[in-house]
This record gives sequence, structure tokens and C-alpha cells, in this order.
Amino acid sequence: MPHPLLLKCEGFNFGGSVKMKAASRMVAAAEASGDLRPGRKIVESSSGNLGVALSVIAASRGYRFTCVTDVRCNAMTTATMRALGAEVLVVEEPDPVRGLLGARLDMVHQLCTTGDYLWLNQYANPANWQAHYETTAPEILAEVPDLEVLFVGAGTTGTLTGCSRYMAEHRPDVRVVGVDSVGSVNFGGPSLPRYIPGLGSGVPPTMLDRSLLADEVTVDEADTVRMCRLLASAGYLFGGSTGTVVAGALAWFEAHPSTRPWRAVGVAADLGERYLSTVYDDDWVAAAYPGYGQPGGVRSAVEASA
Repeated sequence: MPHPLLLKCEGFNFGGSVKMKAASRMVAAAEASGDLRPGRKIVESSSGNLGVALSVIAASRGYRFTCVTDVRCNAMTTATMRALGAEVLVVEEPDPVRGLLGARLDMVHQLCTTGDYLWLNQYANPANWQAHYETTAPEILAEVPDLEVLFVGAGTTGTLTGCSRYMAEHRPDVRVVGVDSVGSVNFGGPSLPRYIPGLGSGVPPTMLDRSLLADEVTVDEADTVRMCRLLASAGYLFGGSTGTVVAGALAWFEAHPSTRPWRAVGVAADLGERYLSTVYDDDWVAAAYPGYGQPGGVRSAVEASA
């Protein structure tokens, strides 16, 4: 039986992604505590979307902002941050154990020991998940009060943590399903190379309570690309995180047959414009995923939809 999947499209936020919520909440909390004050510089590690969101907020509030990212960050995202006045530092070599994220965190720590930087630390900052506890989860229930299943991607796990905690307290009957990329350690799997920014992590999350999740699904990045392109062929240009969440949702539906359609929602973190040089670029995909779309390799979007 086919199952409809509603998407909460966070890409329409002014910062272009769901990260605008966490960025606003973390900056506000730092100001309220007195940790962030005029003249102090903000620094954060980001694969892209939070960096853009913080660039917007820092520019609007008169703060200097440094984003530490890595070579997976899309060129358009990097250019956007710089256009907004942010300093962007790009890590090229991964830490042998903790990957590119570990190397980024090392650079953040180094900056904080040499200058007057405030690291917001999205990976452990409670304001990250609180933003989604206060906004994302109740917004979803307001639109879909009969919700049965909620699919949320796992990056820093802020969105997943906030939504799962809210549902556990207010709607424990809702199944929250975490969706992650193969190669991420968020759900305890081995760390493997990943090329699409957004979901996944090379460092175990500190804020996620996995006991609040009904299920966990992991998606191969090549299938993320396939799903993004399949959605685009129908007129929906989404980012890699959304492709992963939708692919994970379809896999979950297949594993959980029902006599009637599930009432389900997936969180779509951003739109696809920032991925035109990666997920939607044939040369990039061929280099990142050898055999994609070839006989015996990962199925192309056309083959998958046939």
C-alpha cells in the first residue's frame, strides 16, 4: 500500500534551512547569559547550513563570525557566508579517528585559545534542541494533529532530540524515527567516508537520547542522490538531508506494512539550490559514487522510478 509523506519544508526560513531556529536560539541564550557581548566574536563548526544561519544573525546584530567548515561544504554555501561578512576557514585534512568533524573541532579549540571567541558548540548546546522542542515539534502537530510517524534526520541531532523529547512528553503515541547516513556514527555504526554535508557525524552525539526513538534508519548516500533526483524530476528541488529522510521513510514504510496509510511527516531541512554543484551535478556524482547509474551499480533515478 502506498503511504503519503508530508514534508515540513524548513528551507523557506530566511536563512534557507532548519538551522535558522537553532542559530537564533543559541545566540539569544548566549546574549541572555552574558557570554556574548558587543565586541566578542562568534565561532562555530558547521558543514554549511548553520554557518549561513549564524552569518545572517551575526550580520544583523553586529557580531563578527568565523565559520570553520570542511571541503564537503558546497561552494554556494561558502560564498553565501562570505557575502554576509563571515570569515570562512576550510579544513582539508580529516582527523585520523574523528574525521573532518574532529579536525574542525580541533581548529575551533585552537581559535578559542588564541582570541576572544565564543564557541556556541551546537553539538552540546541545549539551546540547539530546545529550539525544536519549542517550535518545530509543536508546529508539526498544529498542522497534523493526527500524526502517527515523524521522520527526522540526524546531524548534530538537535532537531531529532528536540522533536523526540517533545513527542515523548506531549504525544507519546507518535513514533519518532531517526534517519541517518551510512558512514555516520550517530546510531553507533562505523565511521566511513561521506560526501554530502548535513546529516551524519564522525563524532558520537552528546545530546541524543536514543531510547526516545521508535526506530533508526540509515541510508546509503548514493540512494540519497537517487531520491533527490527523483524528487527533482517531479518538481521538488530539495537538499541532501531531505533526500535521505524521504529515502529512509520509504524504507521504513516497506518494513512496516499497514492495512491503511500511515499519517506521516518528514522534516525537510533545506532546499536544493545549495547542492547544484554536488548532488545535482553529474560529474560530481560520478566521482563520488563510481558506478552510479551504470549496469551493476547503483540505480539511476530513471531506473529507480521505472
